[in-house]
Amino acid sequence: MTDLVEVRPGVYHDSVTLMRVSQALTARPEVAVAVVAMGTDLNAGLARDLGFEVPPTTPGDLLVAIRAATSADLGEAAAELERQLATTGTGGGKARDEAPPRTVRSAARSWEATVALVSVPGEHAFAEALDAVEAGLSVMIFSDNMPVEQEILLKDRARARGVLVMGPDCGTAVVGGAGLGFANVLRPGPVGVVAASGTGAQQVTCLLDLSGVGVSHVLGVGGRDLSAEVGGRSAVQALRALDEDPATELIVLISKPPAPEAARAVRDLGLATPVVAALLGPREDDLTAVAEKALRALGRDVPEWPSWPAREAPARAGRRPLRGLYSGGTLCAEAALITGADTATEAGFVDFGDDAYTRGRAHPMIDPSLRREALRGVTSGVVLLDVVLGHGADPDPSFWLAPEVRDAVARGVDVVVALVGADGDPQGLRAQAARLNEAGAAVFTSNAAAARHARRLADG
Repeated sequence: MTDLVEVRPGVYHDSVTLMRVSQALTARPEVAVAVVAMGTDLNAGLARDLGFEVPPTTPGDLLVAIRAATSADLGEAAAELERQLATTGTGGGKARDEAPPRTVRSAARSWEATVALVSVPGEHAFAEALDAVEAGLSVMIFSDNMPVEQEILLKDRARARGVLVMGPDCGTAVVGGAGLGFANVLRPGPVGVVAASGTGAQQVTCLLDLSGVGVSHVLGVGGRDLSAEVGGRSAVQALRALDEDPATELIVLISKPPAPEAARAVRDLGLATPVVAALLGPREDDLTAVAEKALRALGRDVPEWPSWPAREAPARAGRRPLRGLYSGGTLCAEAALITGADTATEAGFVDFGDDAYTRGRAHPMIDPSLRREALRGVTSGVVLLDVVLGHGADPDPSFWLAPEVRDAVARGVDVVVALVGADGDPQGLRAQAARLNEAGAAVFTSNAAAARHARRLADG
């Protein structure tokens, strides 16, 4: 085997692009492994764990590490790398002889836009988002790692300009039927959602969709919006906007446990539209219970949520360890509350979508590599993990997960999957469930039901 390791200072490509380049190179028969990523400590450490000799890097460097069978194969892989990188960022709707807009404000003038989506490294997101707000646009900030002081300034400026800031770290939104970020294919309907939680919103809206109920809008506000520092600034605006929307008959508010002052801010609005709250925490309803409460408020029947039980496993006596390997932070927090698991250490539940794991690399709903490695390290007990479908997510998660499930089951591990998706999602909800179930996993469309099943298995 022959290795190529390069560090290219000051060369930036977004993490999704680099993940796809890495996958394209690894798929070549002559390539054993390829890591093409920004030079964060996490990515450099991953390359070192794979046996590459990686020199010091910074997050502003492009790290290239390729291993191939021969020098000739390595040369072909390196040439393919350059072809892949040269084609990134091409295309678009304007003619080639027209210069593209150089700022968000000029783009807003050119395209008569109303909403901007910002997805750049966190240290650069504030400037782009502020430019959008000053141009009179509402803005969804997909980027994470933005300082809270900048978030507060943006949201105050947006309120003064009469626009909405969704984010930072806003994973999903649906505005006027258009999905942004990680977006499930949801039918239109009477429920409006305000969410300081991306995967929490996806769980509730997908359960509603499975029951035949659609949404008007899903307005993500960022995971910190209901913190003491931010005080529900965007949530208040979003709730008022949905209250004025004639298509919205019921509002669902979703958040991790809010600060008391932020909770008061969103509860004391005197809205005419009924609100069902999903504020995760001890003695609070789980997300599935909230979806069921919303259905009852609309006068709809609550269905039996689809699930696919695993084939009967041998009886295992005694309590066994339970691991949670999650891509969604709210889903992870909900499962930990239900199971009583530890989220403080990697021996308990881990949210691989946390900022610490996404610096310079794609979100785990897109890039499975870290969770795949973690699943391979589970040798006993029960493992619980989420699979989130929809546009923007892994186009075929069962392709990589089913073989890992099969191997884990062969090691004596019980695997439980919370499959969050709608029937219209491009991955195919039922097909994904069938492949994972055939590999030996118990599959649930309710994360709460998956967590309770995993706890029963772990308790013996």
